Amino acid sequence: MCGIVGLFCKAPELEARLGGYLGAMLEQMNDRGPDSAGVAVYREPAPIGSSKLTLYSADPDADWAAIRGELADVFGDAHQSAVRMRHCVLVVDADADEAEAWVRHHHPELRIMSAGRMIEIYKEVGRPQQFVAEFRLADFAGTHGLGHTRMATESRVTTEGSHPFSTGLDLCLVHNGSLSNHNRLRERLRREGIEFQTENDTEVAAGYLTWRLRGGASLEEALEGCLRDLDGFYTFLVGTAEGFAVLRDPIACKPAVIAETDDWVAMASEYRAIAVLPGASDAQIWEPEPRVVYAWEKALV
Repeated sequence: MCGIVGLFCKAPELEARLGGYLGAMLEQMNDRGPDSAGVAVYREPAPIGSSKLTLYSADPDADWAAIRGELADVFGDAHQSAVRMRHCVLVVDADADEAEAWVRHHHPELRIMSAGRMIEIYKEVGRPQQFVAEFRLADFAGTHGLGHTRMATESRVTTEGSHPFSTGLDLCLVHNGSLSNHNRLRERLRREGIEFQTENDTEVAAGYLTWRLRGGASLEEALEGCLRDLDGFYTFLVGTAEGFAVLRDPIACKPAVIAETDDWVAMASEYRAIAVLPGASDAQIWEPEPRVVYAWEKALV
């Protein structure tokens, strides 16, 4: 099962309401994924030369102020952008890879949900309606966002095992389906320097994209490589700092629909998630073809 939603704002005036629309879409996917929910939102870019980390602590009483202070002592500046449930966004005056390495070494009890200049990832176990309310998604403004509701089939129901997964800067992936060769591919990617935090097959797919992008491939080339190197069935929705992309496997047995207006582009597992958007009744609507990469980026709209 699982449910996927994505919204890309073509009209700047919609950006202030991105979170509200994304949350409404996510709630429509409740019965496709009642185990957990999560979103990746692209917003409020960190200043040039700085990076944004979204951190998660299993301890609800984590001392985020102390962690921010440690980062500031090391890198010269760090400030706390937001705390939502057990997640904290910190903006650090450092390269993202350097800041990530420091957190992993000095605070192994924390999970790095995302890193980059724009991305923030929040996810938690429980029903999507509860997630939308507790994380106050309606407060989020941004250029685009992705969401996922999970019905666990291949790994435990945990916060860390929920979607979205991020293994590269400002890159994330949500997935509906199942991969059959993820264990072998995980070992191959580890030898290439890709790190994994869970046993989830989707994290392997995200790691594959990161590896291909590091090797100089474009996002389209990296996604086309999935058709060759990933065995299984899947609908992928991939987020980047510039926008998002959609890919379905050659069989395309997992549902997907795309809709576009002059103001937005939306993708979802079912049309009912798109129907909550303004102007949905007038949108161009289609089912994405198998093996075809569909992409929308800020520079292209």
